[in-house]
Amino acid sequence: MSTADKNLSHYDPAGVPSGAGRRFALVVSEWNHAITDSLRRGARETLQKHGVAESDIVERWVPGSFELAAGAQFLLERGNLHGVICLGSVVRGETPHFDYVCQGATQGIMAVGLKFSVPVIFGLLTDDTMQQAQDRSGGKHGNKGVDCAVAALKMAALKAEG
Repeated sequence: MSTADKNLSHYDPAGVPSGAGRRFALVVSEWNHAITDSLRRGARETLQKHGVAESDIVERWVPGSFELAAGAQFLLERGNLHGVICLGSVVRGETPHFDYVCQGATQGIMAVGLKFSVPVIFGLLTDDTMQQAQDRSGGKHGNKGVDCAVAALKMAALKAEG
């Protein structure tokens, strides 16, 4: 289903497991800060809404979306996390840079999650225009940060099932 047909912030709260007693990290790109900070706020608020204590949410900023995977890995190497949410925004430009950053970030985020067997959630907006990014980070299509926090809670619960 395309984002145009879905509000990224709409979900059934009854279907989301509690995050009480679990620790999560938010790794956030500094690039397109207005977009990524909105994603960060949405994710943080959603984690707290579902029982994650403020003290159990670690936030770290990285220079750009390409660095999200390394940031997640650095935090996971320290241990004691039940999930990491990677939040970034890449807007298509006039060069192939968009494709390289998106592909590298996508593969890197997936690889880190598999390497550590911990949920590492892909919260990278890959939009054609800044308006699309705004629409998906608290605008008319909701906030992808909310969607990512829900995914992190669900995947941490799934991991805990064994």
